Amino acid sequence: MRVGIVGGGIGGLATAVGLQRAGADVTVFERYDRPAVSGSGISLFGNGLAALAALGLAGPAREIGGVPEALGFDTPAGQRRPDGRWLARLPREVGRTVAVVHRADLQRILLDALAPGTVLSGRAVRRVSPDGRTVELAGDTAAFDVVVAADGIRSRIRADWPGDPGVRHAGYVAWRGVTDRPVDVSSGTGETVGRGLRFGIAPLADGRVYWFAVVSQPADAPAPDGPAVVTVRFADWHAPIGELIQATAPEGIHGLPIEELAGRPPTFRRGRCVLLGDAAHAMTPNLGQGGNQALEDAATLAALLAGTGGVEDALAAYDRLRRPRTQRIARQAGILGRILQARGPVSSRLRDTVLRLTPPSAAARSALAVQRWDPPARPAWPERPSVNGGAR
Repeated sequence: MRVGIVGGGIGGLATAVGLQRAGADVTVFERYDRPAVSGSGISLFGNGLAALAALGLAGPAREIGGVPEALGFDTPAGQRRPDGRWLARLPREVGRTVAVVHRADLQRILLDALAPGTVLSGRAVRRVSPDGRTVELAGDTAAFDVVVAADGIRSRIRADWPGDPGVRHAGYVAWRGVTDRPVDVSSGTGETVGRGLRFGIAPLADGRVYWFAVVSQPADAPAPDGPAVVTVRFADWHAPIGELIQATAPEGIHGLPIEELAGRPPTFRRGRCVLLGDAAHAMTPNLGQGGNQALEDAATLAALLAGTGGVEDALAAYDRLRRPRTQRIARQAGILGRILQARGPVSSRLRDTVLRLTPPSAAARSALAVQRWDPPARPAWPERPSVNGGAR
């Protein structure tokens, strides 16, 4: 089976790993001359770790700290006020289900698991034929049995489909950074919420800290300078927020408007082409599930295509399995973002009251429910070391 994958992000690379290990002839088309590496962290929840294990990457994930033990169970986590007082604390069992890794490290283990020459850099795909079998590049075409569109929220492939919902601004901007040195966050991790402001703290296994600062802002407002915004807006917030910002080089602080799909695609499949990751279900990051859902997509599609059924049945099953779950989680993430970014004096006090009065057991059930996912049955692919050389 020949499979073409459009996009060399986490979802596209993970799909390539699974399909290649299942024996498929895989080509990844990446439009950039070199893989775009985000200087931020990614939370791997239980479902994302299960997907990596299903793809045969449990060992490499362990090597980069992608196991829950990396966080330390005794660090309190939950939501705080800007003065540091706790609004809600999550039970320890929730902390045992999440680990934070650097995106560059996750991308590295995916690339290293691929055979040399799999990823073709600097190859932008213009379109995919309606039957989903032919990829059109600049001055060239290539034919495949299956094409996977993993080309992000502004997918050029999805834009050609009937029912493409387009993209909308969520109403806030996020700045992200990873500290250049370890910072003590034993006083607590999670999120601190203010009026239209949020700050998140997530430690990496090596002691450095991934952090994010979220500011409510209209879509048409000019994007202010990131380091200046976070320094000024969060200057009087509790420790160690100021230290985290100071410990991050200004050039390492990157801001982006938060966007999501403006609606839900009616299908993830057109002919032999399927949407995957942000191309299929770009969601706000409020549940930390964007990357995890892409990993679920990858593990599911690889298992289905490696099964005993035909390609048509596998692609139909992928759409049937993935669309309802990802669209439900996307809706939940959008609602949660609107609640956490409350700007008014009344709405923000109401949010704080709800957080304070919610029983920890109920918060734990809600957090764990999103992670409840079992990979579909697949052939017994071997867990094997990387081949050190996925072509860039």
